This record gives sequence, structure tokens and C-alpha cells, in this order.
Amino acid sequence: MAKRNAGRTKVRTSSLARGSRARRGEGADGVREARGLPALESLAHVPAFGDCTPTEAQRTAFAAFTAACGQDPELELGFVCRLDRNFPAVRTERALERAEHAERIFKGDLERPAVGDWVVLRRPAVHDVALIEQVLPRKQALTRWRGSRRGEFQVLAANVDEVLVTQPVGGRGLSLDRIARSAVVASDSGAAVSVLLTKADRTLSAAELARDVASVRALLGEDARVCVLASLDGATAEEADLASLEEATLEAGGTFGLDAVREVVAPGVVGLVLGESGAGKSTLLNALLGESVLDTTAVRAADDAGRHTTVARRMVKIPGAGVIIDCPGLRSLPLVGHGQGLQEVFGEVAELAGECRFRDCTHTGEPGCRIAEALSAGELSDVRTRAYLELAGEMRRHAGSLDPDVTLAP
Repeated sequence: MAKRNAGRTKVRTSSLARGSRARRGEGADGVREARGLPALESLAHVPAFGDCTPTEAQRTAFAAFTAACGQDPELELGFVCRLDRNFPAVRTERALERAEHAERIFKGDLERPAVGDWVVLRRPAVHDVALIEQVLPRKQALTRWRGSRRGEFQVLAANVDEVLVTQPVGGRGLSLDRIARSAVVASDSGAAVSVLLTKADRTLSAAELARDVASVRALLGEDARVCVLASLDGATAEEADLASLEEATLEAGGTFGLDAVREVVAPGVVGLVLGESGAGKSTLLNALLGESVLDTTAVRAADDAGRHTTVARRMVKIPGAGVIIDCPGLRSLPLVGHGQGLQEVFGEVAELAGECRFRDCTHTGEPGCRIAEALSAGELSDVRTRAYLELAGEMRRHAGSLDPDVTLAP
């Protein structure tokens, strides 16, 4: 590790190299293989430095850090494009570097980098790997609660412009609950939200698909962006009537096909696919890339559920479009401290909730409940109101179960 002391840098052997001195003859490849990390030269479709753009605040913070270090030439600006078991790969203007955390990060209370983070990278000439010295201020961060009474927020990715909430249709049926909570988590981060309905060719008729598209728009609002995609795996490629599926999608207010995804994740945009295992995220990215770069596995025939395929968080550059972050599937997505996202997604319901007679109104029969009055008068959507009440109730239950010394950001 590197530790600055009175203007000097003290260097110790990195954790990648520790324990591998017996393999000195193997060089860098031996260190990599000891940890099971993929060789950087084997990675495909890694974004170039110019594919992502730091904010002005991030550039300013980098300039301030380098100035404080006397314009140290070992310091570079870069972004984390991949995480393999907490070992980041960082893209700088000069190269793609395997890195680890500087001592001030892994032994201190500084923020650890996530995929999408812009960082200050140090490349000491006498060190075997680069060191991430500091995470620069985030434009936003996509987080989820991990744990129970004394859990913590896990940063899934940073500096994301668009979250692609991915849900398969057919099979087990569309999960509007999962779409709603995913949209809340994404909106809480400040990112825009689109919904991708995958595997439309598997079991759905055109009429069923149209109902699913309409259901999502009824849940998230008429302005919600809903894109339908077909997996076209195996025999379904010959049986699917794509023309009918596309026509039904367009009539229901959605969009259809890979070009619609490319329009959402345009050049300069950083997107993230968010969904459960087996939702078709890696299959989608392979289709966008035009080749099988990311591993995929078949779903279980018994319940059409998937198994974890993606094990690393990684950025991929989409030809003719922007950058998409591929994340492992999330089995659960609890809502803890995502009040801002709930207001963003269900704004008109949240606004009326603030007008109830009692501040702690649960909207389940209390006198002076504005939501109940609006529902009776037909001023609110039943679908959106029901979703809001269920998710708001869950958030209250989770907040009430936390240990007293655990505080959530307002």
C-alpha cells in the first residue's frame, strides 16, 4: 500500500501480490491467477476514457487533490469500469489498470469505490498495481439496504444516468411489485427510469403482452418508458410472431426492440440494468453487443426462474450507443430510507398524503385521510395508490425495526 507522509510515499507490497512471492517467476500473470482475476487484455467492450464524462465538480475535486500533492505525476483521473471481488479495474486516459484501495481507504472511513465512480488513481513506479487514493464526489449513487436491524446501504453503482428496470414477461407472470420498488430505488438515486420487458416471445400472445405494457404504464404513469424485447432462444425464434408483438406493444404505448434501448442509452449516457437473476440482462447485453461476450444460463423449467450468471459488476460499451453497467441479479430489494424515491414515482399520492389530518396517518381508515377522500372521488388511480400504500407501509415497518442508533438520511 502507499501512505503519504511529509510529502513522501511509503510503499508496501499489495494484497494482490502478498503470498505469491514463491511464484516470482510467474510475473503479473501469476499474481492475477492466484486471485482468479481475469486478465485485463481478455476483457471485451470495455469503455474508452472518452465514453464517460466527469462532472465539473469531479474535475475540480481532482484538481484540488493533485494540487495538494504538489502536482504529483503519479496521479491520474480515471473511472472504475469493473469490480471483481472488490478488486477494481480503472480506465484512465493512458491505460486500463488493475487497482486496489490505498491504505487511507481500506483502513479508514473514506468511501470505497463502486462501478461508475470517478477516482484519483496513483501508479507508483515501484508498486505492482495501481492504488485508488480517493473517490471523487458522486453525481448520484444507486443503493439498496443490505441487512436487517443493523444493516447498511450497499452502493450498486455510481454516476448512473438511466436505470433499466428489467422484468421478464410470460412464465411466472409480470411482477408489478418488483417493478414499483425498483423504480423507487432508482428514482431515489436521481437516475431516470425505463422498464424493459424481456422474453416476450416465450409464452405471451399479442393481447397478453399489450395488457402487460398497459399495466406498467398504469403503475408508473402514462409517461413511463416501456420497451419490449424478445429473447428468440431455441425454437421460439421460429414460432414467434414478432410483427404482431411489436404492433401490440406500440398500440399499448410502448416501444419494441433493441433500437429502442439504444435510443434510451444514447452515446454519452451511462445506464444500468437492474433485475433478478434470469431476467435476461446478460442476454440483452449480448444482443446489443452483437456477440456472446457475457455468460448466460438457462432458466429452470419448473418455475422459469434463473440462476446467478453475472458475478462481477462491469461496464460495457454498446456499439453506436452509450455505456451499460451489468450487475448480478438481486433476489431482494427492500425499501429502507427511500422516501424521496417514493415521492418521485408516486408524486400525486405522496402530495395528498401530506394533507391528511394526522401526520402519522396510515391511510387505512383514519378520519381526515385525504387519500381515502380522493379515492372515493375518483381523483386517484387505484393501481398507483395501492402500490404507494403497500411500499410506504413497508418502509414504515422497516424503519421501526431498526436499532435506535441506526439513522437514515432524510
